[in-house]
Amino acid sequence: MNKRRKFTLGGVIRSIGYGARGIHVVVASQPNAWIHAVVTVLVVIAGLYFGFTNIEWVILVITIILVWAAESLNSAVEYLADLVSPDYHPLIRKTKDAAAGGVLITAIGSVIIGIIIIGPYILELFRG
Repeated sequence: MNKRRKFTLGGVIRSIGYGARGIHVVVASQPNAWIHAVVTVLVVIAGLYFGFTNIEWVILVITIILVWAAESLNSAVEYLADLVSPDYHPLIRKTKDAAAGGVLITAIGSVIIGIIIIGPYILELFRG
């Protein structure tokens, strides 16, 4: 039987702390997270420089969130897989590959979205 926990401000604050610790774990342990971080900063700088529209910002922020979420979930899958099967197992390899594939899909999609949104601004720089 599941016991429902009472909603408290302290519980919310603890949950935010757990999430922040999770973000730190991903950034500290995953080299690709550093790539995501650099690209995130570059996109924000580009947006401020070019003056993206509200809809462009929304699309790019959602895209950034999806990539970070995929990277975080991939890391969680990898950690859990390593715990469950510290030795090589073909199903663990497939599990990790599938999770990494999710990150790759979101990364490719984000590059395409970035080209569609930021590309015209960059082309305009070279034209005039």
